[in-house]
Amino acid sequence: MRPKPPRHLHDSMPNLAVRGPVRRLAIVLGDQLDPAADAIKGLDTSRDAILMMEVSEESTHVPSHKQRTVLFLSAMRHFAKHLAQSGYRVRYVRLEDPDNTHSFRGEIDRAVHELMPERILCTHPGEWRVKNLIEEATRAAGVPLETRPDRHFLVDLEDFDAWMAGRKQPVMEHFYREQRRRMNALLENDGRPTGGDWNFDEDNRRAFKRAPKVPKPYSSRPDAVTQAVIHLVEERFPDNPGSIESFRWPVTRTQALKALDDFVQNRLAEFGTYQDAMWADEPFLYHSLLSASLNLKLLDPRECIGKALTAYESGQAPLNSVEGFIRQIIGWREFIRGIYWHEGQDYGSRNWLDQHGTLPEFYWTGRTDMVCMRQAIGQVLACGYGHHIQRLMVTGNFALIAGVDPRLISDWYLAMYVDAVDWVTLPNTLGMVMHADGGVVGTKPYAASGKYIERMSNYCRGCPFDPAARIGSKACPFTTLYWDFLIRNRRRLSGNRRMSMMLRNVDRMTDAEQSAVCVHAHRLREGFGISGVS
Repeated sequence: MRPKPPRHLHDSMPNLAVRGPVRRLAIVLGDQLDPAADAIKGLDTSRDAILMMEVSEESTHVPSHKQRTVLFLSAMRHFAKHLAQSGYRVRYVRLEDPDNTHSFRGEIDRAVHELMPERILCTHPGEWRVKNLIEEATRAAGVPLETRPDRHFLVDLEDFDAWMAGRKQPVMEHFYREQRRRMNALLENDGRPTGGDWNFDEDNRRAFKRAPKVPKPYSSRPDAVTQAVIHLVEERFPDNPGSIESFRWPVTRTQALKALDDFVQNRLAEFGTYQDAMWADEPFLYHSLLSASLNLKLLDPRECIGKALTAYESGQAPLNSVEGFIRQIIGWREFIRGIYWHEGQDYGSRNWLDQHGTLPEFYWTGRTDMVCMRQAIGQVLACGYGHHIQRLMVTGNFALIAGVDPRLISDWYLAMYVDAVDWVTLPNTLGMVMHADGGVVGTKPYAASGKYIERMSNYCRGCPFDPAARIGSKACPFTTLYWDFLIRNRRRLSGNRRMSMMLRNVDRMTDAEQSAVCVHAHRLREGFGISGVS
């Protein structure tokens, strides 16, 4: 049993209270920790106030990983202290406060009753659910709500909608090139891309031949505020998934800037070449680990781009690494956010492949004989992190080819990763991973057999399964389920030209071979506890 925290930890977060009435009340959410946010700028420190709320529904509407919850709460508490020290009046509601209603609706109602604001301000939320909760609460309270744009991002939502107008198929690469031109990033004077190509992805797919010697990434030491939050989360959410012991994530802007500098100085140079590689017991490799800080707004994307460009111009990092990193920020991050809001509130209910399978229990425990899944899920449980290939081609690929319901796996990603916010998690998972949007985010399903994992990692060494075998006791479940996925969806995918080669391989199989694969896949799903796949 974890001992009770020392008394001084209880006092690490001062009570922040505001006496009413106030003129304007600005709501600051847990992923809006930016002092330059529009909802904060221009506040009168004597007449206006800021409302920040810790509500347990944010750790229970999906079973949030303990490290994800600690990250949000600790970063929020540090930010509230920073605001108070900067002269703002802050009403901060803590989980342990005896009068906490533990809901957005309840805390907004209580703040309106006690502070009687004339107007409520907020920066555009990062989730439809939260946006709706705030709008419903302020409407019920009878107080006007002014929602201001989130200028942390590089592309306004209205501009993204204009870019989407008339497009049958939005392609991230087209969007990315347009943003490169707009921002004059990695361009020559004549407008051509630096190095002659827009995208160096072909140079960024190398696997490790031997165990890599990667510099240990920056790790922030938990201070009294963070230690108090760790104890609180263990006490309040003991059944939530994940371990809290290795918590290392930046919770302040100062720490996030140190993490950015550490990445640029020590790992950016090799990031591009090995960004798709995987290696057992190496969860971080050369990846930036900055997505959580970016998504909480502790870092600005412009400063990340600027540091990377400076590294290239000084010869500290090669073009393929810098372009790959910038593409993730200018291209993919902005594209995904635009898709989330453009596609509307029903996006999360889409299921183009009509998959309804249950999520296996090992996603929550990591207990499985498949080494790749044990490694990928094990590190998520240990530290709340996995890089994009582990998410797309291991944990996501398995859910896709096994026939899991896209909403179930999307909620798992939202729950389990420290950088998870709905605007980024839902389109990446439901769209890119599960192809449940029918091709809005990705032009084809990213289904792959065990041979891909063998090529890009050392996970298959020592694994009891053979990635080359489709059926039999030694057959890799990824390989069996991959072929079963293609067989089950043969007709549905026939119109996708990017799938034509794979489907021709299906057509070369005899009826008996196809039947044997489907029977073995059915037995695998039964063994994994996956029901609901027809």
